[in-house]
Amino acid sequence: MSSQIAPEVQRGTNLSLLSNVNKVFDLKSFESDPKERMPISDYGPNIRDEVRRYYINKGPCQSIGHAFPKTKIGSKMRQFSPTWFKGPYSQWLEYSIKGDAAFCLCCYLFKNELESRGNAGDAFTKDGFRGWNRGVESLKAHVCEVNKIHHKCFNRMLDLKNQRQSIQSSFDKLSEKVKSDYRICLNASIDVARFLLRSGFPFRGHDESEESEYKGGFLELLEWHGDRHPDVGRVILRHAPQNDMMICPTIQKEIVEACAKETTKAIIEDLDGDYFAILVDESKDVSHKERMALILRYVNKNGMVIEQFLGIVHVSDTSSSSLQKAIYSLLLDHFLSKSKIHGQGYDGASNMQGKINGLKSLILQDTPSAYCIHCFSHQLQLALVALSKKHSDVDNLFYVVTNVLNTIGSSFKRMESLRQHQADKLEELLKFGEVYTGQGLNQERGCTLQRNLIERYIAGAGCTPQRILFEVYIVGAGCTPERK
Repeated sequence: MSSQIAPEVQRGTNLSLLSNVNKVFDLKSFESDPKERMPISDYGPNIRDEVRRYYINKGPCQSIGHAFPKTKIGSKMRQFSPTWFKGPYSQWLEYSIKGDAAFCLCCYLFKNELESRGNAGDAFTKDGFRGWNRGVESLKAHVCEVNKIHHKCFNRMLDLKNQRQSIQSSFDKLSEKVKSDYRICLNASIDVARFLLRSGFPFRGHDESEESEYKGGFLELLEWHGDRHPDVGRVILRHAPQNDMMICPTIQKEIVEACAKETTKAIIEDLDGDYFAILVDESKDVSHKERMALILRYVNKNGMVIEQFLGIVHVSDTSSSSLQKAIYSLLLDHFLSKSKIHGQGYDGASNMQGKINGLKSLILQDTPSAYCIHCFSHQLQLALVALSKKHSDVDNLFYVVTNVLNTIGSSFKRMESLRQHQADKLEELLKFGEVYTGQGLNQERGCTLQRNLIERYIAGAGCTPQRILFEVYIVGAGCTPERK
């Protein structure tokens, strides 16, 4: 498709049939040259399959009669070989005349949906392959492993091309009893997954074999569900067809993704096209990849202020322009307009709060009403750090408390002595009626939370001073009696 079409139009178009696409867009204007094509992820989710069908029906771009230019690689002149269009690569290998590079059609069409499950690189999708001196080896490496993304993309391309292999077509051929059993089995897996997601419990176990004593949360809960409901138990796990048990990790991930989409859909419907504010922060995950989290803050139909997590995306760098692009892309994926942004909330980093090129300023240029508020938690943390630097008593307070925590927390005998002392003191207070008794009162509190708060303060992670001082106050007591 021509690159002049705005992404907002493409994302916001709700089309389902190829004929409808023809009415809105001229399919002949779709770029044939792989180098000039727009990324498939830039098309709206509702029309991506129609775009894919167009390119699949058209076939890979293979200029067999073209005079392929030669490039000097090392000491020899090399070029693309048209013989590569034959044999095992014929269904997906493409050549760009404008870029003098080789591309993979199936990876272009489906790689964006599978990137989270592996990494196939950009050599045959975005950048193109031009290493003609090692062309055969690179083509074999691109398809060598069965579990690689290329094979998954190729299978999806074949499924989309052959409508008789689609899920709906196969489902229509089944008997009513098989359909009913399939629905029960699928609903059981979905119910278990929803419970685990809502509770924040892990799905997988270290050993999920039949001999394992604990197979993980998903399988254990599914088995319990089948034991309590005989109509479910007769069609799940060992009673289900071996190739249709609905318990493999891939299906679990797909159910989780579906739940995430439905949750996000409910949030967007609750927003109902109204104005909203964005809260953004970025951090590295355990794999040392920079992630950006986006939260929507809005007033719902009942007049309540709501904060909902919209999504987390990988960003290549934390510059203000990259974050702005990632924010706009995430909003467009959920059909939210940047013109509806009426508030921003960030920390005090220069890439966020910079007056010239900060993220705040860039968004204000597009949406002047998107006023920015410095995160209160970060403001309080900065104020506490500044206060401790100017007043030695405050700095000494945290120094003493840290030493007390280290001294008591490093010895079980000292911790037990502290608990016994506090129990005797509490008993004495209860005897004289100075504290109340009741459910939830006079509970013992450990030192772990207090230690973490102090460590977060020292590291500058942003605890509020009120919470830190409150925890510091009660740490010596070991519990929180309710005085009269």
